Amino acid sequence: MAEMPKAYDPSAHEDAIRRRWEDSGYFTPEKLPGKRTESFTIVMPPPNVTGTLHMGHAVMLAVEDLMIRFERMRGKRALWIPGTDHAAIATQTKVEKLIMEKEKKTRHDLGREAFLKRVEAFAAESHDTIVNQVRMMGSSCDWSREAYTLDAARGESVNEAFQQLYDMGLLYRGDRVINWCPRCASTLADDEVEYKEGETTLYTFRYAKDFPIAIATTRPETKVGDTAVAVNPEDARYKKFIGQEIRVDFLGVPLTLKIVGHRAVDAGFGTGALGVTPAHSQVDEQIARENDLPALQVIGEDGTMTALAGAYAGLSVLEARKRIVADLKQVGLIEREETVGQNLSVCYRCGTPVEPLPKLQWFIAVNTHFPFAQSKRHPIQGIKDGQEVTLKEVMSHVVKTGQIKIVPERFEKTYFHWIDNLRDWCASRQIWFGHRIPVWYHSEKKGDDAYAVGAPPKGSGWQQDGDTLDTWFSSGLWTFSTLGWPDEKAKDLATYHPTSVLETGYDILFFWIARMILMSVALRGEVPFKEVYLHGLVRDEQGRKMSKSLGNIIDPLDMIAKFGTDAVRLSLVVGSTPGNDTRLSEEKVAGFRNFTNKLWNIGRYVLTTTSGETPDEPPAPKTLADRWILSRLAVTQEKVTALLGTHQFSAAGEALRDFTWSEYADWYLEISKGQKQDADPASTDAILRFSLATLLKLWHPFMPFVTEMLWKEMGEKELIMVADWPDHIGLEDVIAEREMQRVQDVVIAIRNVRSEHKINPKQEIEVNLAAGSERELFIQNAAAVSDLANACCVAFDDREKKAEEVAAVSGAVQIYVFLPTVGDEKSEAKLTARAEELERYIALIEGKLANEEFTGKAPPAVIEKEKQKRVTAAEELDKIRKQLG
Repeated sequence: MAEMPKAYDPSAHEDAIRRRWEDSGYFTPEKLPGKRTESFTIVMPPPNVTGTLHMGHAVMLAVEDLMIRFERMRGKRALWIPGTDHAAIATQTKVEKLIMEKEKKTRHDLGREAFLKRVEAFAAESHDTIVNQVRMMGSSCDWSREAYTLDAARGESVNEAFQQLYDMGLLYRGDRVINWCPRCASTLADDEVEYKEGETTLYTFRYAKDFPIAIATTRPETKVGDTAVAVNPEDARYKKFIGQEIRVDFLGVPLTLKIVGHRAVDAGFGTGALGVTPAHSQVDEQIARENDLPALQVIGEDGTMTALAGAYAGLSVLEARKRIVADLKQVGLIEREETVGQNLSVCYRCGTPVEPLPKLQWFIAVNTHFPFAQSKRHPIQGIKDGQEVTLKEVMSHVVKTGQIKIVPERFEKTYFHWIDNLRDWCASRQIWFGHRIPVWYHSEKKGDDAYAVGAPPKGSGWQQDGDTLDTWFSSGLWTFSTLGWPDEKAKDLATYHPTSVLETGYDILFFWIARMILMSVALRGEVPFKEVYLHGLVRDEQGRKMSKSLGNIIDPLDMIAKFGTDAVRLSLVVGSTPGNDTRLSEEKVAGFRNFTNKLWNIGRYVLTTTSGETPDEPPAPKTLADRWILSRLAVTQEKVTALLGTHQFSAAGEALRDFTWSEYADWYLEISKGQKQDADPASTDAILRFSLATLLKLWHPFMPFVTEMLWKEMGEKELIMVADWPDHIGLEDVIAEREMQRVQDVVIAIRNVRSEHKINPKQEIEVNLAAGSERELFIQNAAAVSDLANACCVAFDDREKKAEEVAAVSGAVQIYVFLPTVGDEKSEAKLTARAEELERYIALIEGKLANEEFTGKAPPAVIEKEKQKRVTAAEELDKIRKQLG
C-alpha cells in the first residue's frame, strides 16, 4: 500500500473528511443504509445566533455527536436536529449597543420596523459564523432539518401554542407584581433573576412618633408606598391592633395603614412587624390580595420615584433612600441601624438591580387545574385522560415516576425543589425582537369582543399587542416544533417524538429543561424526552470559571487549529463526569493530540506490515497471545458498549485507551513482530487487521476524523460512520488471560532487573526460568518472553541460582538473569525486602482468619479467598527464602 506519514496532520484531512460525511447524506436518517426500525433522536440545544463557539458549546457538541454516532452504528435511525436561538434580550441589547456606538441613536429613534430589520440582518450574518463553527466540531447533525427559534415554522408553532394554552385556561393576562429590569426595560421570569451577595443596612423606624408599631426594612424608599403593617396574629404585643386603620403623614406623604394578621410573619425577626408594600413585593402583593389592600406604585419603570412618592418624586432609588433616611433621622423616627447580609436581586443579563413592579402581563398558570389530554401514541403513565391536574403536578409526576430520568440523579432533588416553589410564569417581555404576542385589541369594542387571540381578526381598528414572548416560550416547544408540530399528521412527529435524550449544561435545568417538560405535557400529553443528561461547566486548570477579565479563556477553534478536532473532543469527554465541572488546559488537549497520533501510528504499523483482507469475523487464534488479545478485545468491546449505553462516556474512553495503548500496542503488536517470522504469518496479520478494524469502530464516536481516515487507508469504500458497531465477539477466554498475565508478570520482572542494573535495552541477556508447575506454559511461550525481554537465550532448568546471576521472583517462578559483570547485592536486598513484605502480609491474613468476628460474619467464599491468598504468599516466600539460602 501507499506510504503513510509518521505523524497524523489533522489540518490536512479534516475538511475533506467533513465534506465526505455531508455529501454522503447519512446525517439524514432516511438516507442511512439498511433497514432501521428504532429511532434515536436528539434536539441540539440551540446556541445563540449572535454568539461564537465556546467551550460550553464544544462539550455539548462532543457529547451529543458521540451519542449520535454510537447509535447510528448500532443500526438506529439516528436524528440530531441542529438549530439556533434568536436569544431575544441578548441579541436586541447587542444591536442597540452597536447602533448607539456608531450612530448615537436608540431603537425608539429608528422605530420598530427599521430597528427589527437591523436586528434581523445582524442575526443572519452571525448565523453563518456559529453554524460553520458547529460543523468544525465534526457534528453529524441533519442540516436539512435545521431550525431557528424565530423562523416562520416556529412562529406558527408559537401562535398555536399560545392559542391552545389560552383555550385551556392556562394562559391569562393579569396585573401583578413582576420582576422588572430598568436597564433592559423588560420583565424577567423568576429564574432569570440572579442574586448577588453583599451587605446593606437594616433600618428600624416608626411611621410617626405616635405610631404604635416599629418596623424594620432594608428599603426605606419603598415605605412611602406602604398600605398596611402585617403582624403575626398570635403575637401578644400587636394582637389588639389587628383590624385598625391608622392614618399618618409619613415625611409629607399621606398614608393609610391597616394592621393585618398574617401567619407568614416571623414574630421573632426584627420587631415582628412587616411594612406591607403591595406594589413592590410579590410577598406583600399576596398579603394585599388576602386583605383587600390597595397598591401604590412609588417606583417607575425607569427606576425613579413616581409622583406618589411626594417630595422624592424623580429621584433614583438610591438617591431616594439616602434622602428618606436623612429625613427620618432629622425628625427622630429611626430607632436603630445595623449592617446585615443581603442577596441583592439582579438581572441575569446585565446585572442591574431588579425592581418588583406591578404590570399588566401574560402569565402561564402552573397551579390551575385543567383536564389532562393524554397522548394517543405515548401516554403518560399514572394519569388518566381527562383527569384534573395542574402543570406543576404533571411536571413533578413524570420525573418522580421515572418517565423522565435525570443524569446525574442528584439533580432530581434540585428539580423538585424548583417545581415545588414554582409560581405562574410571566411569559411576556417589553422588547421588540422576538415572537410578538398573538393577541389583537380593539379600542372601540368591549368585553370578549375587544380582543382576539391566535390570529389577526378581520376588519379595521385592531392593534396587536406590542410585547413579545419570553425566549423560553419558543425554545420550550423545541422538541416537537422542530418535528412538524402543530401538524399532528407530520411523519417526523410520529417517528421521532418523544426524543431520546436531552443533553445540556446543568446551569439551564430550570431555564429550558423544565419549560420543555411544561410545554410538552400541556400541548402533547407526553414527555419531550426520556432522559436528561447534564454536563458540567468547563473551567481552567485552576478550577476557575473562564472569563475575559481573568484572561483564561480557551478558544475551542484555536485548539482545533493547533491540535485537531479529535484531540479537543477527547479532552472534553475523557476525565469528565455528568453534572460535574471539568478542568481544561492546553496541556490536556496536547496530551490527547499525542494519543491521536499514537492511534495513527498503530494503524500505520498494522496497515504497512500486513497483507490480505480484513476479516469480518474473528480469525481462529493460533497462539496464547492470539487468544489473549481476542479475549481482551471482546471484553473491552462488551465493556465499552455497556458504558456508552449508560452514558458513562469518560469511563468508556478510559477503558478503550487502556486497551489500545497498554494491551494492543505495548504487548500484542510487539509479540506479533516475532509471530510474523513463523511459518504462518497470515494468521497474525488477520488478527492484527481484525483487531484494528474493531478498535477503529469503537473509537469512532470519540475520534471521528482520524478513525475515518484510517478506515479509508484500510481500503474500505463505505464510511466508518455507517459501519456496524462491533457485536458480541464471543471469544472471552479466562484461561488465556490468566496465562498471559503470568507471561507478562515474568517479562516485567526481567525488565525491572534490566532497569535496576542499568542494562542497555538493546543488549541481549541470558535468562533461566525455574518455573516449576508452570514450566510447560513458559516453554510454549519462550519466543514471546525472549522477544519482549530481549533475551538471546531462555532456559528452563529447575535449579538453584548461580553466583553470577541476579535473582527475581514472579509468583512461583524463580527468574535468574545472567549478569557476569554485576554484583548480587542489589538483587539480594530486593529479595530480602520482598520477603519481609510477604511476612507482614501473611501475618495480617492469619490475624484476620483468627478473628472469630470476621469468620463468623464473612461469607464462606470470602474466607476461602483469604486462605488462598495466604497459600499463594507462602509459596512465594518459600521460594525467596531458598534463593537467599
